[in-house]
Amino acid sequence: MFIDSPVIESDRLLLRMATRRDAPAILTYYLENKDFLAAFEPTRSEGFYTVEFWQEQVEKSMFEYSYDQSLKLCLFAKHDLTRIIGKVNFHQMQRGVSQSCVLGYSLAAAEQGQGYMTEILQSAIAYLFTDQNFHRIMANYMPRNQRSANVLRRLGFVVEGYARDYLLINGQWEDHILTSLTNSHWRSHAYEG
Repeated sequence: MFIDSPVIESDRLLLRMATRRDAPAILTYYLENKDFLAAFEPTRSEGFYTVEFWQEQVEKSMFEYSYDQSLKLCLFAKHDLTRIIGKVNFHQMQRGVSQSCVLGYSLAAAEQGQGYMTEILQSAIAYLFTDQNFHRIMANYMPRNQRSANVLRRLGFVVEGYARDYLLINGQWEDHILTSLTNSHWRSHAYEG
């Protein structure tokens, strides 16, 4: 399947959709960060840690993108475009009267504290707001995840609420703080609904 997918850049980083050839690099990212990410993600089956699983996920991501359902991106440092250092996903994309999506992201343990996620999300959000004309991006984080709270605050996300037992993370129902960012330059169009 060929799709014309975005390439999003910042000074030090590059975001792009994965291809089937990237499946081993995605697997390496998750294997190297398995213990670190466990506290922030759902419990993973053993099948998650296979190249075949990631080849299927790449195909699924391309399909979802072609139908304006999600945009799942791999993060690379420009000095090494062979190694995935993070993931940025815009999912639950809604058009019509909502014009919204949900943001999720992760960054390798070894890359923490360098400002990478704030830097690349500035570019990714600009793409979603300007090129894709989304009106609202939502992002949620566990109260104990101060790094994520700081990233979202720096990007201008506003706290909207608190959801008890919101997501099943690492085998536990976890509360989440709900935030959003709206596009002040959203362009109105007539939508059928």
